[in-house]
Amino acid sequence: MANEDYGASQIQILEGLEAVRKRPGMYIGSTSERGLHHLVYEIVDNAVDEALGGFCDSIEVEIEKNDIIKVTDDGRGIPVDIHPKAGIPAVEVVFTILHAGGKFGGGGYKVSGGLHGVGASVVNALSEWLEVTIYRDGKIHKQRYERGKSTGELVTIGECPADKHGTVVEFKPDYEIFETLVFDYKTLKDRLRETAFLTKNLKIHLIDTREEEIVENTFHYEGGIKEFVTYLNKSSNALYRDVLYFEGTVNDVYVEVSIQHNDTYTENVYSFVNNIITPEGGTHLEGFKKAITKTINTYARDKKLLKDSDENLSGEDIREGMTAIISIKIGEPQFEGQTKQKLGNSEARGAVDSIVSEQLTYYLEQNPDVAKIICDKSVQSMRARLAARKARDLTRRKTALDGMGLPGKLADCSSKDREKCEIFIVEGDSAGGSAKTARSRETQAILPLRGKILNVEKARLERIYGNAEIKAMITAFGTGIKEDFDITGLRYDKIIIMTDADVDGAHIATLLLTFIYRFMPELIKTGHVYLATPPLYKIEKGRIVRYAYSDEELNRILVEIGRDENNKIQRYKGLGEMDADQLWETTMDPNTRILKRVNMDEDNQSELNLTFTTLMGDEVEPRREFIETNAKYATYLDYQ
Repeated sequence: MANEDYGASQIQILEGLEAVRKRPGMYIGSTSERGLHHLVYEIVDNAVDEALGGFCDSIEVEIEKNDIIKVTDDGRGIPVDIHPKAGIPAVEVVFTILHAGGKFGGGGYKVSGGLHGVGASVVNALSEWLEVTIYRDGKIHKQRYERGKSTGELVTIGECPADKHGTVVEFKPDYEIFETLVFDYKTLKDRLRETAFLTKNLKIHLIDTREEEIVENTFHYEGGIKEFVTYLNKSSNALYRDVLYFEGTVNDVYVEVSIQHNDTYTENVYSFVNNIITPEGGTHLEGFKKAITKTINTYARDKKLLKDSDENLSGEDIREGMTAIISIKIGEPQFEGQTKQKLGNSEARGAVDSIVSEQLTYYLEQNPDVAKIICDKSVQSMRARLAARKARDLTRRKTALDGMGLPGKLADCSSKDREKCEIFIVEGDSAGGSAKTARSRETQAILPLRGKILNVEKARLERIYGNAEIKAMITAFGTGIKEDFDITGLRYDKIIIMTDADVDGAHIATLLLTFIYRFMPELIKTGHVYLATPPLYKIEKGRIVRYAYSDEELNRILVEIGRDENNKIQRYKGLGEMDADQLWETTMDPNTRILKRVNMDEDNQSELNLTFTTLMGDEVEPRREFIETNAKYATYLDYQ
């Protein structure tokens, strides 16, 4: 019987850091590119903890050749004396034992971004090798580790000036663990810029020395989160000059809040605890929202900016077009879940509510012109919200009365098994016709759209509900949008955007992604949104027919089959140029197609929002700057 083989010998005990290497995803989320970059954040966060304590002024992060990372700080230097319980140097404890560090009430740090004390040891466990060099008390100490284990004792390798102090951590991620070992400069740049904004006066220098042409950036913001809000609003028109800033300490919770409204219709509010972003918010964000809503409504009523017949402004009305940073420092943060997504400390709610309510009230009274702008913007948002509600309710009633739950232009699939079903969003009747003929009718639905959809970055809800193409998508997907969103209503496992491989196609895809990101972000977070990859070229030589999806692949094929006058090369201008068989074979057949899943990096939410605002907003200059900076990454676009 099976249980005869199940005894004490089958119970595995993982010693030291073996557990980390066995299940790395539990500690860094994944072994993909995101997990790789998380290693850098862990080491940098340790240096930032020194800065939060007032012991560190600068951090340098260098990406060296072969994607080796070197992090240098001018903090106190990790302690090197013998740990009283472990019997080994404290630095070795930090790098080889889980849940060890100065963050558990021992007086090492008053506040810290690290909760579990696993940062340095996890990086060590998941590195092929790691070296730590410490400058402390006039001595230079060094120790090396390989795959989490020390290769020798901590040694003193020299002397340094008595006033020199700090830690240098150099490591190479382990090829046995990670899917990729290549660091992305922009990903690190965005995260380190955010860290510098959140740590007033800290200087962070990022340098990439992998290529002959060195790339580097320095981030140093004396204004802290006030400058952060200004940066995030650079692609929008601010409605008033001031960046509101409130700070204070209540019940040992230090609170910083910065606010400014712009002329967009989207809300960009980000919350942080000890410099760690909380994508799902928590008590500190709840306190902020309560204070803002209560204070603005009270002011608007007192100053007769709301009519007696008007209902109260909702939180969403007041936060329309708001960019805000809520950053708190707290000694014992309690997060919900291992990934620190949501703060649970009840004292944070009261602290933020108290400081924002009091200081915002003073600000509004002392700055009536700005107060009126905020209230007027909020009232306009309320009127638009009520109009959108009517439009939404009207749509629902019409659907119920006419008995037609799905848009007429949708060619639906016959299967009712969501896990097997997918919907292709295509532009134009020509491509839609080819796709309808090519598809597998059982599992593939086709929704053709006419022209470019509404740019939702420049529109309020009532216009969005009134747009026929967007209404068709909302109805077809089945989830609803915004506060009505319910992912259990999703009718397809894959939503596939299939557009032409040219400039117009890229623009249409961006418009569609903007809509989904702003109104159905959970679809992206849960991995349901994809981009189809149609071929750029068809190559024929005699009976040989091949397809190329890039210029490089075209050249490889031509080398393979031979370059001569018998080669017939067709550059596809659009999906409509392919017959149904070609479209199926190249772009729609699950066995041969190339799909790109759209992912969302929640570690860099602020940069993601800024990118959409830059690309799809009204301001031309930031968009020009973005295009000039990123033009070198654009490939395979047809400008003819």
